Amino acid sequence: MKKTLLASAVLGFCMASSAQAATVVGFTIGGDYWRADTSGTFADKGQPQQTFDYSSSAQGSYWIAVEHPLPFVPNIKIRENSLDQKGGMSDADFNFNGHDFKGNVTAYTDLSNTDFVLYYEILDNDIVSLDLGAAYKLMNGSLRVQDPGHPEEKDVDSGIVMGYASTHVGMPGLGLYGFADLMQGVNESSVHDYAIGLGWQFDGLAVDTRVRVGYREFLFDVSNFSGVSADTKFKGYFAGVEINF
Repeated sequence: MKKTLLASAVLGFCMASSAQAATVVGFTIGGDYWRADTSGTFADKGQPQQTFDYSSSAQGSYWIAVEHPLPFVPNIKIRENSLDQKGGMSDADFNFNGHDFKGNVTAYTDLSNTDFVLYYEILDNDIVSLDLGAAYKLMNGSLRVQDPGHPEEKDVDSGIVMGYASTHVGMPGLGLYGFADLMQGVNESSVHDYAIGLGWQFDGLAVDTRVRVGYREFLFDVSNFSGVSADTKFKGYFAGVEINF
C-alpha cells in the first residue's frame, strides 16, 4: 500500500510538472562575462606536451534557447563560447608543426567553441526544473606558437559529442534560485564544461529577467584531436543576464 501511494505521488508530481511545460513557443537569450584563469599544456600529436605560463583574462559566452509545446521534439539551445589566452615560455626547446622552437616563445591558445544542444524538459515547476539531452561542441579555435621570427599554427576544429544536464532549484516568492549546468564528453570522455551558481529572477508582464553569478570550468584534455594533444583548463567566476520572453 505504501509503495502504491509513493508511486502515485511521484507520478502525480511528474504530471503536474509536465503541465507546467511551455504551452507556447518561448525564447531565452543571455550572456555571461567570465573572468577565467588558464593553465595547461599542448603539443603536436605524439610530441611531449609543453607547459606555458598564462595569466587570467576576460572570456565570454552568449546563447539563445527555444522551447515549444510539441511532444517528442527536443528544445534547442545554441551557445557561443569565446575562450582565448596568451601564454609564454622562456626556455623552449621543442618542435611544433614541423618547426623547432628555442628560447623565448609566445603561445596563443584559442579554444573558442559553439554548443548545439538538444534537450527535453523532464521537470518544470516553481520549485525544481530538470533538462536532459545531448550536445555537440564544435571547436573553432587554434593553437599557435611564435618566436621572434616565425609563427606556426594548427586549427582546432573538430567536434565533441557530449551529454547535457541542467537543473534549477527555486524558492517560490523570493525569486532566488540555484542552478547547475553540465556538459560531459562522450567520444572525448576527459572533456567537460560545467557551471554552478545562484540567480535572481525578476518577473515582468512580457519579459522575465534573470541575473546570475557563479563558477565555471572548461577542461579540454585530449590526446589526438585535430592532430594535437592538450590538457588545458579555463576556470573562474562569472556574472551574466538572461531574458525570457
